[in-house]
Amino acid sequence: MSKQQLLTPYNKNINLKNRVVMAPMTRSRADNEGNVPTNELHGLYYEQRASAGLIITEGAQVSKDAVGYIYTAGIYSDEQVEGWKQVTKRVHDKGGKIFIQLWHVGRISHPDFHNGELPLSASAINPNAQSFTPEGFKDTVTPKEMTVEDIKTTVNDFKNAAANAVKAGFDGVEIHSSNGYLFHQFFTSCSNTRTDNYGGSIENKTRFFFEVLDAMKEVIPQEKIGVRFNPSLNGLFGINLDEETIPTFEYIIKKLNDYNLAYVHLSEPFTDVSDVPFAVTEIAKHFRPLYNGTLMINTSFDKEKGNKILEDGDADLVAYGKPFISNPDLVERFENNLELTEWDQDTFYSQGAKGYTDYPKASK
Repeated sequence: MSKQQLLTPYNKNINLKNRVVMAPMTRSRADNEGNVPTNELHGLYYEQRASAGLIITEGAQVSKDAVGYIYTAGIYSDEQVEGWKQVTKRVHDKGGKIFIQLWHVGRISHPDFHNGELPLSASAINPNAQSFTPEGFKDTVTPKEMTVEDIKTTVNDFKNAAANAVKAGFDGVEIHSSNGYLFHQFFTSCSNTRTDNYGGSIENKTRFFFEVLDAMKEVIPQEKIGVRFNPSLNGLFGINLDEETIPTFEYIIKKLNDYNLAYVHLSEPFTDVSDVPFAVTEIAKHFRPLYNGTLMINTSFDKEKGNKILEDGDADLVAYGKPFISNPDLVERFENNLELTEWDQDTFYSQGAKGYTDYPKASK
């Protein structure tokens, strides 16, 4: 029997022992004053999953302005950098590789996180979503439209976060430009009605993202930068598809061929979009021909589907989320055809070790 494609090494800009990637997932375990990752929780959690070809951490906010979820770790303070150093050491000591996801939620936030000030976005349009605050989920508000100065500050925040990631020992970074967060808010007409250089045309709506990417290249090699997109997101996080949505992402993906990135990370649709005008139902198949570099795909894959999409040549790497929560040894379970443990959704965003570091590895 030939070896599963998922379990074969991958070597193109990024050298991985297998093609099983741990997807970034918010887990809300940095419940301390400085939102600092801890050795006893974050360090152990990621170390347990170091057999993945690559780990991508939970989204880490690049500044205080970037936060929108309770107890999420940042990467902007010295204390946070020191905390992440312990995490990367534990993963490296187990032979693993780890990228940090750099995050700004934009309007998917709440004034409770910002001393009563409004969260930032491309335009002053309420996403009519919810933010996970210290007092539970609260309805979002109409955000403040970012000034050009706000945009420049945020570009610098991402650059500083990338430099901090290098200091913390990460193998690379992923820009979270997906799932209705800040960059996605600039990409789409439903959230961006600007009339300056950051709105209107596709080139303008993507300008901010590419300014961030170009700034980060100054402090980290571009082959250590990954990017994440969700092109057919619809009806979630305040994002709705229109006739320009997919052409915008096609423009981005094609332009990324001019860079030498670690990977482009795409999500298949989160919901059924088969009846949605302008949607693409098979993201990997659609975008694979447009991108010459490493393509990672995500959303609801199991072992069989993961192997098949690699065999078909529609992706190079497959990212798994929830299965990694409850199966720290997911790679070994795939290798030995072992049953997977079910996850406990009630502990996804709780605090402490329960549902985080207490899932056992399989006994063969």
